[in-house]
Amino acid sequence: MDIFELFKKIEKKEDNKTPITHMIVGLGNPGDKYKTTRHNAGFLALDYASKKWGCNILTSKFDALVGEATVGGNRTLLLLPQTFMNLSGNAVGKAAKFYKIDPRNIIIVFDDISLDVGKMRIRKKGSAGGHNGIKSIIENLGTDEFPRIKIGVGKKPHAEMDLADWVLSNFTKDEQTALSDLFENVTDALTLMNKGETDAAMNNFNS
Repeated sequence: MDIFELFKKIEKKEDNKTPITHMIVGLGNPGDKYKTTRHNAGFLALDYASKKWGCNILTSKFDALVGEATVGGNRTLLLLPQTFMNLSGNAVGKAAKFYKIDPRNIIIVFDDISLDVGKMRIRKKGSAGGHNGIKSIIENLGTDEFPRIKIGVGKKPHAEMDLADWVLSNFTKDEQTALSDLFENVTDALTLMNKGETDAAMNNFNS
């Protein structure tokens, strides 16, 4: 086979690629100073899952870092917004519009202060519940009907502590160990949810 026939074969293979129909988003803040903070639980979880799926989230696009993986049989965009938490919806909205992805096929993974570290909770839809990243996504997508996984990051140690200080504090070593164990379940839950089996994921993994 000569080089031109090889190029034609590669182009044909690219043309036959199935379109991206799903998206999984991890929420957090960009930059090393935020890497292991509680607010970055979504980043950490999706980074773990992407490695299990053999994907690197390194390409800069849509004001985010993105990668591609086949998850639950669907070609999926993996996205980490680089806009800082409060503007997460800008990146999600741009990617959803570009690929014409139904919001019900967009899974958001994010931190939740009402759950203990090592716990997770899956929901099919719902309000922002005071989370600014989710609020931004709802505003950009025009709906709250998208599935999500909440990652427990623990309650404030005392009522007087500023919430921003708490979510921007680092996980302890013991908490990081607990999260690593949890992320295996998060990865399995994402696979089920991405193929439309959210009820099964809720039954198996809600804690």
